[in-house]
Amino acid sequence: MPSKRQVPEQIAFGPHHPELDEVNLRILAALHRDPRLSMSALARAVGLSAPTVTQRVRRMEEAGIITGFSMLVDPAALGLPVTGLVRVRPGPGQLPKLIELAQSHPQVSACDRITGEDCVILRVHAATVEGLEGVLDRLLLFGQTTTSIVVSQPVAPRPLPLPEIGAFDPTTGRTGRS
Repeated sequence: MPSKRQVPEQIAFGPHHPELDEVNLRILAALHRDPRLSMSALARAVGLSAPTVTQRVRRMEEAGIITGFSMLVDPAALGLPVTGLVRVRPGPGQLPKLIELAQSHPQVSACDRITGEDCVILRVHAATVEGLEGVLDRLLLFGQTTTSIVVSQPVAPRPLPLPEIGAFDPTTGRTGRS
């Protein structure tokens, strides 16, 4: 049987934020490769001065394009090897309380509002299934839960793709292929 070669899928990007010119896309691409770059090293990577790069990064942070820099840690290394994806269908008037609990609970690493019958999906980490059950018991005060335990993560959190540099049209805010 002949092997199928994987062809990268072309992404149709919509309109970009006005701050995303080709220079800022180059800065983002360099930060995707190494988010720990100093401003001096980042400036060298994109061929600009350190003050210019610092100002551009600050403007992208203020505009909400760059929302932060983070470190990823394996939960199992911290003694939290059980990860549950918990969908919650809150009871009437319980959504704000549920979100407040999710924001304050240290074992909840992510919370997304979603469409469908459930309103929220949480990523919860625990040392044991029993520990996960304890978190679920707290969530049940605010609505019905449906939980799936993660057995593996074939795609770890990763940066989003960037529009192709050079194909960017600043007049339309789109790449040439979109």
